[in-house]
Amino acid sequence: MNSKDEIFELVDEEGNVVGQAPRADCHKNPELLHRAIHVLIWTSDGELWLQRRSPNKDIQPNKWDTSVGGHFDLGETPEQAAKREMKEELNIENVPLTLEYSYLWKSDKESELIYTFSAVYDQDVTPDFEEVIEARTWSQEEIEEALGKNIFTPNFELEWHKFYKI
Repeated sequence: MNSKDEIFELVDEEGNVVGQAPRADCHKNPELLHRAIHVLIWTSDGELWLQRRSPNKDIQPNKWDTSVGGHFDLGETPEQAAKREMKEELNIENVPLTLEYSYLWKSDKESELIYTFSAVYDQDVTPDFEEVIEARTWSQEEIEEALGKNIFTPNFELEWHKFYKI
């Protein structure tokens, strides 16, 4: 199935499913709140894996973003979605996850209820190059220096400030 043909569950602000809509509709109508997953994958040394989004993405192509990000499949729990996306995007499996928080993200194109997990992983990753064109670790200093320079997705920059409560 083409990703634009995917069906997303629509939710209310508490995450209760209230309907369904095609991905393409959800990504052009901010009234259609849908769920998304982010995973911040840290190394034991405190560096953060980030991915550069494919130029084929319909939202924020070519920008650096959270370690893992994606949408829920129909009927998935937040942890199931996080584990599936980790496997699909970076080929990471069997890593313990910690739910950090959830929040509403609204832009002029879409609205998402995002569930953010964190994990620690000290091995190399194998990106799916249809989803991710590059993945590497970034130090906190590198990230801080690059903020506000149109390198990251706006959502990642919000996520960074939220995680560090800046």
